[in-house]
Amino acid sequence: MKAIPTHKATAVNARGYRNAMPNERRLDQLREEAGQKSVVTGRGVDVASGPIPRKSGYYGQPVVKPPVWTWEIPIYFFVGGLGGMSAVIALAAALSQHVDLAQTAMWVAAIAAILSPLLLILDLGRPRLFINMLRVFKPQSAMSMGAWILTGFGACVVLGLIAIELHVHQVFGGALDQLMRIVADVLMFGSAFFGMFLATYTGVLIGATAIPAWFLHRTLLPIHFGTAGLGSAAALLELLGHRIVALNFIGFYAVAIETALLIWLSMDKHGAADRAIHQHSSGWLIRIGEILSGPLAFILRFFALVPLAAISFLLGALVSRFGWIAAGKVSGSDPESVFAAERY
Repeated sequence: MKAIPTHKATAVNARGYRNAMPNERRLDQLREEAGQKSVVTGRGVDVASGPIPRKSGYYGQPVVKPPVWTWEIPIYFFVGGLGGMSAVIALAAALSQHVDLAQTAMWVAAIAAILSPLLLILDLGRPRLFINMLRVFKPQSAMSMGAWILTGFGACVVLGLIAIELHVHQVFGGALDQLMRIVADVLMFGSAFFGMFLATYTGVLIGATAIPAWFLHRTLLPIHFGTAGLGSAAALLELLGHRIVALNFIGFYAVAIETALLIWLSMDKHGAADRAIHQHSSGWLIRIGEILSGPLAFILRFFALVPLAAISFLLGALVSRFGWIAAGKVSGSDPESVFAAERY
């Protein structure tokens, strides 16, 4: 019996599958085309129960490990930024002879310096893990540098606050009182130095990862986090009763920068690579946070509704931190986002 050529047999079988599933009919068409032309053009099919998974990635699993941070980390980002920039404002207030403002700002910075390591320890689970991070000094590691920045900031702020209180209340008097003033000035300078890095290094930290939504905006994040920290510090000091022109100027500056960043973020889209920022609940959190700390706070401050503007900015800065962490989790769990980010 004469054998039927493979491509003809395939054609006969294809006619017998008129009522078959679309994928099976398409598969028979591809076989017939391969037999006739030795090449297949067009799109293939997904084979049910086949060895190739329908989901992209490595057998349906994420290509990169998404962050596992919980609520402690976004609050740490918020508190650290607020405290760090409070120290900067304290130094500026001391240089401009606003002693009361400098004293209050240092208290805010000191409270933040105490809360920040507690939040990190809660996230790590064991205090020893935080201490172990100080056993090495790696300038190329944002996490290692962050641990040392937080430690230096806490030491300068707490000791600086003690020196300020001793000087303001003139506990010693005479030469010792002048010595306390010099010590306070030196420690306030150190607090402001570490404070600027504390407020911005978190943006560098998450930007130096393989998470597409973070990596693609690695230049924007330190600016955003630093500006949000500065605006939050000014807003909290205003709510504590310090209504001066300098703080109002800082407030206008912060909301203007946040509004510009919101516009830039809306325009600088990378398709599937950073859709976690523009879609999903994470995208909504970022948008709500930016609107509260940007346009809405600007309008309220423009109409001299300073307390409402301060509250709006603080809420927006906090919500945006949760939004960026949520965007990292969504983006890291999306293999298509990781593959799309390789083009940028």
